[in-house]
Amino acid sequence: MKKTKIFGAAVAMLFCAANANAQATATANVSATIVSPISISKTTDLSFGNLSVDATGGTVILDPSAAATRTNAGAGGITFPANTGTVSAASFVVSGQANFAYAINVLSTSMQITNGTDNMTVDNFTKSVTSGLLNNLGTQTVYVGADLQVSASQAPGIYTSSSPFTVLVSYN
Repeated sequence: MKKTKIFGAAVAMLFCAANANAQATATANVSATIVSPISISKTTDLSFGNLSVDATGGTVILDPSAAATRTNAGAGGITFPANTGTVSAASFVVSGQANFAYAINVLSTSMQITNGTDNMTVDNFTKSVTSGLLNNLGTQTVYVGADLQVSASQAPGIYTSSSPFTVLVSYN
């Protein structure tokens, strides 16, 4: 009987050892894809064109589109002459990996434009898209408009910014 118990214990140990050594393996490959870097380039500057102001002043809103529609947000202190001058929303071409989504932000909240002695404020920058999707060629055109705050009896002249506003794009 003692031999049977020892034999039974030995057989049990063999099964335990076999189970302890039972293993399985799997493998996995590693990969990485380098995509085209995202970039942005300006094609057109933002320009409010020619305008006339009376003693009340007002706000000119420039739409962020290819049409660059101007509207007078005030009670009428600003008029747009028939000779419009150059009216354009700023336009940018975003380039990168085809069919990739991206975010776009205007980093400036407001800025001054000056004719050397007098200033006007440009603010409320708006974009034609808040997040974009590059087309099959990896590009998309984006427009930026803004508001121009014109003071009452603003002095005539050509007003320009001393430094540009910044637009940032990044992949989502």
